[in-house]
Amino acid sequence: MLTALFAAALLFLAIAIPALIFVRPSRYERGQSTAAHALELKRPLPQHNASVQILVLGDIGRSPRMQYHALSIAKHGGDVSIIGYTNSNVHPGLVDNRRVSIVPLPSPPKFLQTSANTFLFPLLAALKLLHQTWCLWLALAYRSKPAQWMLVQNPPTAPTLVMAELVCKLRNTRLIIDWHNFGYSILALKLGQNHPMVKINKSHESSFGRFSTAHFCVSHAMARQLRDDLKIEAPIHVLHDRPPALFQPVHSDEEKYKFLSSLPETADFVEDIKTGKCRLLVSSTSWTPDEDFSLLIKTLCRYSIFASTKEPDLPWLCVIITGKGPQRQKYLAEIARLMSENKDLPKKLLIKSAWLSFEDYAQLLACASLGVCLHTSSSGVDLPMKVVDMFGAGLPVIGWNKYEAWPELVTEGVNGLGFGNDDELLAQLLDLFRGDGERLQVLRQGALLQSKRRWDEEWDPVAGKLFAFNS
Repeated sequence: MLTALFAAALLFLAIAIPALIFVRPSRYERGQSTAAHALELKRPLPQHNASVQILVLGDIGRSPRMQYHALSIAKHGGDVSIIGYTNSNVHPGLVDNRRVSIVPLPSPPKFLQTSANTFLFPLLAALKLLHQTWCLWLALAYRSKPAQWMLVQNPPTAPTLVMAELVCKLRNTRLIIDWHNFGYSILALKLGQNHPMVKINKSHESSFGRFSTAHFCVSHAMARQLRDDLKIEAPIHVLHDRPPALFQPVHSDEEKYKFLSSLPETADFVEDIKTGKCRLLVSSTSWTPDEDFSLLIKTLCRYSIFASTKEPDLPWLCVIITGKGPQRQKYLAEIARLMSENKDLPKKLLIKSAWLSFEDYAQLLACASLGVCLHTSSSGVDLPMKVVDMFGAGLPVIGWNKYEAWPELVTEGVNGLGFGNDDELLAQLLDLFRGDGERLQVLRQGALLQSKRRWDEEWDPVAGKLFAFNS
């Protein structure tokens, strides 16, 4: 039996290896001008000196940092291919951009959507991995042109890093990994720190992370952990997230109230917002396990009861939670249950869920009173992009702060406040909304100053230099 299997394996390899060599992907030739691609276009384009494949093993539309990379590369005259899932709208600046091509990945079949709560998890995870591996191979090696650089979002780690490394070797492409977090720390949220798959994932992440030409990461704390824990030796460049031009403060009250009147979620409450009877809070989320929205819901209910019974001069709160994700229905059901059980809640609290366009979301942040962030960081060293967007719109923030990288993003008492439990969050809400809101105004001034720090200012001297634009 074993002999037959061994013979079959040899026969498969004897056929597969020559076939792969015969159909191996085209290679990037050093020194060739990618401006030659302009011949395929309707009119000539200015010279550029970089072509980049951007790999997102996730939804492109929900990967803002990678979209901002693409916009910056295209702005500097580079050609970009973005490979990823296309389940939601991409950034408007990428649509019909003649420098940008989007290579969609087919989503895994529904039956492969894995759950750690089923005994089939290892089998389904393995099948999903095989599906992703094949789709990545086709997209990276054949459905997109050879590029000088490949920029890979991590996590997810498997099979992303293996396939990226293989294709880069075959196509003579330099690999850069952009570390947003660690895949093993996210997997540990499902399986626990000591699960064998978590340990395997960490080892895999560390091993294949070392093949990259260079690395970007989102915080200095992450750079330290890459060097000390994952033993990365290639150059590591800290590239802090900054907001793109889409997120801007709104300085005109007329413009602000006009927008809120046009938005179905807020149209009925604009007069109360004008008079200060209502404060508008916004929290964006992917509804994932690393954001415990039960803490926010519990605190909002306590605020409503307190404001209804003890301090009636406190404003009532309209809270809009934006985003899509796996736990959305769970929390919406919890909100509905609490609202129906406590008759006092509607007097001082209204919670709504919304999925908005990029433009409307940016406008909503600029018109809100306060942003709320429940990101807890599985690794302790990543930073939430949602806070960056809030600062871009001049919106002060309160957020979970019990992780190492928090001070790299928020300056306590200047542009935001941190909390570690529901008591602290409640105390902050009461303090910010009492009286004339003087303390909230201080935070807003700090957020407006922070809004002046933009993506291009961070990207150009770090990524732009590495890609050798205008050199």
